[in-house]
Amino acid sequence: MNEPPTIHPDAVFDPPDAQAGAFMRDMEGARRRIAGAQDGGGLQRAAAEIRALWHRVAGETEAEPLTRLISTLNDALTRRVIDLACAGQQLQDVRWCWIALGSEGRQEQTLSSDQDNGLILAGSGGAQALRQRMLPLALRINEALDACGFPLCTGQIMASNPQWCLDLHEWRERFASWIIEGDPRALLNATIFFDLRPLHGAHDLAQALIDWLADMAPDNPRFLYQMTENALRRKAPLGLLRDFAVARSGKFAGTIDLKQDAATLFVDAARIYGLACRARASNTADRLRRAGEARRLEPQDVQAWIGAFNGIQTLRLKTQQRCFARGSAMHNRVDPNELDAGERRALRDALRQARALQKHLALDYLGFRQGI
Repeated sequence: MNEPPTIHPDAVFDPPDAQAGAFMRDMEGARRRIAGAQDGGGLQRAAAEIRALWHRVAGETEAEPLTRLISTLNDALTRRVIDLACAGQQLQDVRWCWIALGSEGRQEQTLSSDQDNGLILAGSGGAQALRQRMLPLALRINEALDACGFPLCTGQIMASNPQWCLDLHEWRERFASWIIEGDPRALLNATIFFDLRPLHGAHDLAQALIDWLADMAPDNPRFLYQMTENALRRKAPLGLLRDFAVARSGKFAGTIDLKQDAATLFVDAARIYGLACRARASNTADRLRRAGEARRLEPQDVQAWIGAFNGIQTLRLKTQQRCFARGSAMHNRVDPNELDAGERRALRDALRQARALQKHLALDYLGFRQGI
């Protein structure tokens, strides 16, 4: 699997200055606190320190290096949670890998992301016996992460759910059912599983699954066709007479959901291109880069689409930070009329890039240029 590029804290700040140095020192301090945590209280204090780092710079710097940097801390925290949960457990005869899914798997978590994860198992005695041994441990880990500020997944996509605590053969069967036999609805619900990334344990188990997926997915045109149809169900919220097409009624009237109506357009398209070119990458920008390297996309388009996606992610972080400053629940919705002129222009241009990416996707995998 291609490892994501190493991001130095200086990359978060342009130009690097005293703020970068302070941020770097605080990151190192957070790493030490994570490594030294010995109980739930220590883990929760370390998690609060990570969130404080987020809030200090969220929305003020580029999204990609920031989300990657914070992901390294979240990864370290999760590994420490797992290590403490495993203390005293007799697991020498079991091989397992904790995998991150969804935004965590893509290293694109924002300030309001929940947890999506699973387990890949290997060992003697059969999958069911292994599952019965590992599920109580997985539940402790999920609950400890929840206590650290990573909410339990409302859709139950967690390692403590028997559906997502499987041996390697079962995982391959599950993916094969989605790829070969899955209907569009099943695929719609399964998309985040294609963002898997090994986080702790026997990484070779996840690597074997990733390699298998890289060979299986591109050789199934029907699968790519259905994934594309699903991706194109969402349209960029651009209006005919006005700049934006906002929600017309309900609690969120007059707003745009920056996650579902904007960022997801790039995430879904990049996932398809990444799978189609056998990329061992889960991050959205990395998938687009791999597709460019494989000559599936033009370099100038890749650069424009990554820039637009990062712009939307930055606005998401800024929106969440504004909610936090007001003491309200963090969300991804903006009223375009409340944005300043620069933000409005940047959002409009990013959505136009999303529309262009979707048109390219339709031409490549549906065989025609949809009226998007």
